[in-house]
Amino acid sequence: MRILLVCHSFNSLSQRLHVDLRQAGHEVSVELDIHDDLTREAVALFAPDLIIAPFLKRALPEDVWRKTLCLIVHPGIRGDKGPSALDRAILRGEQDWGVTLIEAREEMDAGPVWAWREFPMRQARKSSLYRHEVTEAAVACVMEAIARMAGGDAQPLMQANRGKGRVEPACSVADRLVDPTRLTAEEALTIIRASDGDPGAGMTIAGHVYKAFDAEVAPGLSGQPGELLGRSRQSVAIACREGALWIGHLRDKVARTPKLPALRLLGAAAKDLPLLQRPDPYRYHEDGGVGFLEFEFYNGAMSTEDCETMRTAVQAAKARKCPVLVLQSGADCWSNGIHLGLIETADSPADESWRNIEAMNDLVREIITCDDRIVIAGVLGNAGAGGVFLSLAADEVWMREGIILNPHYKDMGNLYGSEYWTYLLPARLGEARARRVTQARLPMGVKEALDLGLASRMLPGDVDAAHAELRSAATALAAQPDIGERISDKRMKRQRDEAQKPLAVYRQEELQRMRRNFYGFDPSYHVARYNFIRKVPKSRTPVTLAIHRASGWPDQQTGGARS
Repeated sequence: MRILLVCHSFNSLSQRLHVDLRQAGHEVSVELDIHDDLTREAVALFAPDLIIAPFLKRALPEDVWRKTLCLIVHPGIRGDKGPSALDRAILRGEQDWGVTLIEAREEMDAGPVWAWREFPMRQARKSSLYRHEVTEAAVACVMEAIARMAGGDAQPLMQANRGKGRVEPACSVADRLVDPTRLTAEEALTIIRASDGDPGAGMTIAGHVYKAFDAEVAPGLSGQPGELLGRSRQSVAIACREGALWIGHLRDKVARTPKLPALRLLGAAAKDLPLLQRPDPYRYHEDGGVGFLEFEFYNGAMSTEDCETMRTAVQAAKARKCPVLVLQSGADCWSNGIHLGLIETADSPADESWRNIEAMNDLVREIITCDDRIVIAGVLGNAGAGGVFLSLAADEVWMREGIILNPHYKDMGNLYGSEYWTYLLPARLGEARARRVTQARLPMGVKEALDLGLASRMLPGDVDAAHAELRSAATALAAQPDIGERISDKRMKRQRDEAQKPLAVYRQEELQRMRRNFYGFDPSYHVARYNFIRKVPKSRTPVTLAIHRASGWPDQQTGGARS
């Protein structure tokens, strides 16, 4: 089928559908919901058999959905209507929730139902529920509806969206307000989770109003409600009516800052706070001859400090005598590379960009030169830009089915990129395929990554099952009788590669290009970073996504997966 995705932004769900639909052989194009006339133009140019709207913030034009079947992904159970469906489900403490695929009609979320899925709710951030349960349910609904159409059943399952759900308005500022003087830590955490990652929960800290994100209960801590109790790395602890919370990230709405580590934004108000112990984001343990280094970065962004701390953690793991080392991410994100938010708000974004990429390069080199064991990258969450190439520093890359990769830098103002990618990527894919991947600017699924050589093993899509297989397969690898021979072969290959062209030369060549991005006369990187961090709406859909707007369309069609 020829399918047009219309979305407010090309978010994680939109990318997943783009990947899966193309993998299934459909011809897919994307139009960002910028203006009704542009949507109409896209439909006229592409002539889709079906329009899918995975993420919208307003209604599609009536003349569009009357002409072409339009299916809307609604993150709510049957009968639910309103723009804050998932947020309110978390606030109410729903035990079960779901996704409903609804045909567009005059009344929002009220049209015929083509498919639905339900799932048990986890105690988690809204963004995490969206990346996992909502995304899996949405993909299942879309694939079910398309399969029925292909089988000749082009009719909805229900003529209207009816069920046990309710009609509710968008969450208000008051719904998202956290007052530590009247809420327990658990109650406050629920509100923050329902607002994470957008738009955040309103919270007054040290007399200033912020939007709060990235929270968790601080066991054993208490104090005067609203009082800042202490700090740990970049987080702060704040007392509630009962208990306390760790707050990892804040946004200053008045100063129009992006999400930043809490300690960075609070500044003088937090500098004299006592140091407290918060669970370390880098957890190391051993099992069956395998060292497991687990880590998690909020939204996958790695600051200079994060890179330095993780490098120290890798060095400590290398001091242990295990034949296999697993670098295992959280299930939401592996890494998206350097921390663009901290760079954007630095006194000199160019200088901080340089510091951050140097620290990232140091970390990648630490992994590449680990020649006395086999290193496995356990990529359990989405990855982008430098984060993808960070994984390639390992000997094997095991990826959880369903994650999305964006192995390119170009959309960030033609950023050249570093992380030794000019060494790592061609070594796995070959020069021609490496060039195509970095130029394509398209999201990629794990099956395609396996075909190309970016991944060496696919783990189950279920997070618990992926954890279990990662551990069992890694311990089996460590127990293989030829593990010593494999390590020896790896060491000799690294020596041959170094003799042919030292890592230092790859790094120097990459950074020479990066210096132009950061300090050169072309401001494209700085403009693209500003627009990305400040969420400046796009004025057009990139032709890499909107193939109907590409030169030569429709003679040069680009549907289907890359080969």
